[in-house]
Amino acid sequence: MPEKARVAVLISGSGTNMAALLYASRAQGCPYEIVLVASNNPDAGGLKLAEAEGVPTFCLPHKGMARADHDMAMDAAIRASGAQWVALAGYMRILTPDFVAGWDGRMVNIHPSLLPKYKGLHTHERALEAGDSHGGCTVHLVTAELDDGPVLGQTPVAIVPGDTADSLAARVLIAEHQLYSRCLAALVARETSPEWLTGQVRAHALALPDADEVLSHGMACFGIVKGKKFAYVASDHHGDGRHALLVKISGADEQAQLIENDPARYYRPAYFGDGWIAIRLDLGDTDWDAIAAWLARSWRSVAPKKLTTLIDAADAF
Repeated sequence: MPEKARVAVLISGSGTNMAALLYASRAQGCPYEIVLVASNNPDAGGLKLAEAEGVPTFCLPHKGMARADHDMAMDAAIRASGAQWVALAGYMRILTPDFVAGWDGRMVNIHPSLLPKYKGLHTHERALEAGDSHGGCTVHLVTAELDDGPVLGQTPVAIVPGDTADSLAARVLIAEHQLYSRCLAALVARETSPEWLTGQVRAHALALPDADEVLSHGMACFGIVKGKKFAYVASDHHGDGRHALLVKISGADEQAQLIENDPARYYRPAYFGDGWIAIRLDLGDTDWDAIAAWLARSWRSVAPKKLTTLIDAADAF
């Protein structure tokens, strides 16, 4: 089984969604673990629960601190915990763009409405006042704009006659506890999913001029149309249990240097020789901008001059 993804949870209150994430993480086969519960509120009940459950905690009151300074300190604590992901669970702070950017694509939130409806506060009152048939909850990736990131999952909750904001909120909270752990598990698991990883490589590779894809020895293979190949995706190649991108490099010296500097990520691909390097994609922390750069470099090494000349001309502008 792959190593579990490490998640930090930020709370400001009772931490019921944090507890739901924590207890789900202890079920057999769950792909994540909670490595830190952090708060801006020293009286947050969720901190005591986390401590009782043996989860490390961190608290830094925000009063008297500039928002950017508080975010920077929270970020430092999260990174010191080894967390790869951040889950907001009733964290009642608007985060600075710099904090959000530092966890781009790796921070999630749960919101008690069916987004894009009713961003912000008082969601249940607003749903009742509008005469909606359903309230609900949404799990989404966090972006700099409040409650606006890509939706990962939603659960509608029927509004029944006589509902108040409190009665609706109580049922929506049950839905939140069910939805959040499933969405978080699906999100972190895709980091080691061969299909998702190959899809990410495909999107970057086929964005290059005159690139196409074929299947070669069971591997997705990318090359110039009617020309040379510049990348392969190896999944459990010869039973090695790894999912990796294979790209062209300058030769044996560069290959050896890459492997020496980061042996967990880089390795010599079997049967490909000194002119190629394998880059692990399944470690859970792939830098996709770096992968795009590797693909572009490899493409350039095999592309005919007429293509590279056009690219150079475009780059000049």
